[in-house]
Amino acid sequence: MTQLYDRTTTGIDGRPPVPGELIGREAEMAQITAALAAARHGRGGAVFVTGEPGIGKTRLAAEALAAAAREGMATAQGRAGTMGAPVPYRPLVEALLLLSRAGLLPEPGGPGRYPAVLGDLLNGTRGAGAGAVSPLVVAETVLRLAAAIGRERGFLLVLDDLDEADAETLAAVEYLLDNIGQQPAVLLLAAGSEPCAADELAARARRSGTATVLDLAPLGRPEVHLLVAAELGADPSEICPELVRRAATCGAGIPFVVKELAHDGAGRAPGDGRTPPVPAAVVDSVRRRAAKLGLFGRELLSTAALFGPRFPLPVLQHATGRDPAELDVTLSAAVAARLIVPDAAGPHWYAFRYPLAAQALLDGLGPGERAGHARRTAHALAELHPGLPGTWCAQAAELHGHAGDTRQAVRLYCEAAERAMGGGTVERAVELLLRAHRLLDPAAEPALHATVLERLLDAVVCSGRFDRLPAPAVGLEALGGEPAVPAGRRAGLHARLARIAVLRGSPAEALGHLDTARRLLGENPAAPSPPAPAPAPAHVALVDLAAAHAERCRFAPDRLAAAAAFARRAADAALRAGLPAVEGEALLLLGELDRERDEPAAQAHLARARTLAHEHALPALGLSAEVHLARSAALYDGRTARLEQARQEALRTGMLPLAHETGFMLALDHVRRGEFGPARDRIRAGTAEAARLGLGRALALLRLADAVRWAHQGRRTEMTEALEALAPLLDHAPGVRSMAYGLARAFCSLLEERHDAAEQEFAQALAYDAENPATADFGKHGVILLLGVLAGRMGRRHHAEAARTSTGRTRWNRPFVGLAHAVLLGREGRTAEATAAARTALEAAEPHPVAHHLCLRLVARTAYADGWGDPADWLREAEEYFHGAGLQAVAGACRARLRGMGAPVRQRRTGTEQVPPVLRRFGITFREFEVARLLAERIGNKDIAGRLHISPRTVEKHVASLLQKTGHPNRSAFASAARDLVTGTGTGAPVPV
Repeated sequence: MTQLYDRTTTGIDGRPPVPGELIGREAEMAQITAALAAARHGRGGAVFVTGEPGIGKTRLAAEALAAAAREGMATAQGRAGTMGAPVPYRPLVEALLLLSRAGLLPEPGGPGRYPAVLGDLLNGTRGAGAGAVSPLVVAETVLRLAAAIGRERGFLLVLDDLDEADAETLAAVEYLLDNIGQQPAVLLLAAGSEPCAADELAARARRSGTATVLDLAPLGRPEVHLLVAAELGADPSEICPELVRRAATCGAGIPFVVKELAHDGAGRAPGDGRTPPVPAAVVDSVRRRAAKLGLFGRELLSTAALFGPRFPLPVLQHATGRDPAELDVTLSAAVAARLIVPDAAGPHWYAFRYPLAAQALLDGLGPGERAGHARRTAHALAELHPGLPGTWCAQAAELHGHAGDTRQAVRLYCEAAERAMGGGTVERAVELLLRAHRLLDPAAEPALHATVLERLLDAVVCSGRFDRLPAPAVGLEALGGEPAVPAGRRAGLHARLARIAVLRGSPAEALGHLDTARRLLGENPAAPSPPAPAPAPAHVALVDLAAAHAERCRFAPDRLAAAAAFARRAADAALRAGLPAVEGEALLLLGELDRERDEPAAQAHLARARTLAHEHALPALGLSAEVHLARSAALYDGRTARLEQARQEALRTGMLPLAHETGFMLALDHVRRGEFGPARDRIRAGTAEAARLGLGRALALLRLADAVRWAHQGRRTEMTEALEALAPLLDHAPGVRSMAYGLARAFCSLLEERHDAAEQEFAQALAYDAENPATADFGKHGVILLLGVLAGRMGRRHHAEAARTSTGRTRWNRPFVGLAHAVLLGREGRTAEATAAARTALEAAEPHPVAHHLCLRLVARTAYADGWGDPADWLREAEEYFHGAGLQAVAGACRARLRGMGAPVRQRRTGTEQVPPVLRRFGITFREFEVARLLAERIGNKDIAGRLHISPRTVEKHVASLLQKTGHPNRSAFASAARDLVTGTGTGAPVPV
């Protein structure tokens, strides 16, 4: 994999490709070069190059000619012509004329028979004289010339386009193949791979061993990338990825097509949403080959092109009404011409050799001809597949679009999109609805516009593909006013746009759309009397659901209560209107909002949403419910496998906002478990994708997770940089401000032993939450409670409140709440109960090493003073962990507490200054550095233990710590990356970028 990647960025031999460079044919050129070298030493040979049109046969022959010329070899070339009357021995005569102009032929009138044959051949180019010459005599003449011309430095004769050659030429070539090995010459032959006499000649040469046959294969994607760069004279890293994607996908690896696409697309703006035209040279090539199939062949392929890159044979047969035998003959000819190939999808399917061939044929149809073909094919499709099951619905929609029947095409696209949503393929639904939207022109009826927009916006809310949302959908220009589109439907469209604005992190825009929606529903209190009729429940449900989502982002202390009220109204209205999808979404939101106040009710909401999804076959709602239930379960039991499985399913089905916001929770879990490498990888991947898609809410959460990742490592500088990147997005998701203070800043301060700063930062988090409450956990019912109890500010009442909340019972917060209980018990003199409570709390903290050891450090002083627990052992354990993690402030505080207790304090080894600064920055201790130096020498654990006088088990722990801190997957990867650094010869960082 690395080699392929490097080739697409640096070229074949470590340099960028240059214009005109031969790409992807290194193996073939190596064989040709070997044959040329043998010819220069008197051992002749033949190379037969075959392949489909455009595959690069002529280009490879040109490279061979250039290679021969560089070695001082004589060269000649000729090609069979396809224009004008056939000329006997055309390629041979052309090569001889080239040699004559170079002064390498004997005089035609000279003694002997062969000079006379030369005269006949050359004169035959002007008359019919050459046709009377025997092919064997012609071939023998060429052999003798090759011997004479190649005697000093060898001779290369190239004969191209032999699939167009006359029978006499091929007979002469066959003789040359049998005898060229005795001459100091190479015979390089090029022919297409379609069935013909030249193809049979190549097959015989392969079997007999008289020639090396090179079947040129299509280029792979890395080679396509290099070829595009070479054609444009640019470094591969500078090439637009969209251009490379189009060249690789549409060019099918055929160099001729790839080159045309490269030049045609070089000046085109990427992502303009329009299908680029087929390059003129490709169009000409496709149409010339299609014309050779006759009138019916061209009609058949043009009709097939209506289906796109793949087409079903039975539908074509039914549409054309032709005899199956005639159809088979035409199809076989089209396959031989390399215009189509049998498709692997099934025995009755074919595919165009490359997608541009279909587009070229389709573009060649006049409007009337295209509409006629499309109507007949759509009728045939409906007769063969009643009800248009499966993908036939979308195929029929496309055919009706070609036929100009816009209303029917839009109806079928909407039906196909509904099926896609029902099948759990959201991205497919977006694509189908975008096709429907593109069919609508400004003259289309407004109600049809509204129908497409409603479904498209619903699919975009689910998929998060805001990048694909067309501008007219946002402006709603085509809808007009009453009575074309009723006010209730327009209110529903604004509600959908509000949902999109929330997901994009634009709450102000969302509230603006909601204001418009409420005015349309007649809910404007300033409106003159009499009041407007009550809006339909369906429209109320959509607007209230959008309002519930938007309320969570509004700046107000009552926003959670307001959001819950809107969600309940939406659920009730959706139930009355018979909208189970909307009802289910409202229940999911209620499940999240009610979790803190009433956990059983919240779970009941989620379960009801899942039941609705199953009863009404709503896979998107079902997956959302599963994600919410899995999130809830993971919060309490700490197991995330179910949640990760649900996230993967969300990615597969195209529900990207759901997937990336779930990724935030999983990244946070990695951080809390001390798995900083996996957390980094997940955050980076999610951040890049969320930024690309414009998922503002998910992006804010993932950038927050990055700040928390650095905070839990005590890396304030990096945390601050991450928070600066988060700053423009602080209001894109509810609760981000309070989490930034509670989960990041304050936690980092605790690891730095800056407890006063931590208290202030926690206080700021509480203030933000009071002003604009959210359901996010920032430590209110966990570490803040423990610190408050330790400081004496909080007591039994506060502990009881926290213990009753669902947040206080999560796996992350249970240790903090449990230790707060233990501290209170100790102060009440119930030391045995305090010890037991502490033991239970610390067992719950085991999956979270940083929090576990921070808890030990925080409660040890109080436990020692009140006589419960094992404070000295706790401090030793915490000191060992924090010292190993490079968190010297908190490790030093542990040692100071031990001294204050009169307990023995471990003397730490000196030598930290010997650890390179880059390694110290990653918290690598001196002992770990000693292990790293031996690890870089590929020494095993047992030998390392012997050299350092420690146990193999201790070595294992140090190796594991090194891998965790540097993010390497195994010891071999670490050794390779860190060798120069730990041996004192390098300065680079030993961590993956």
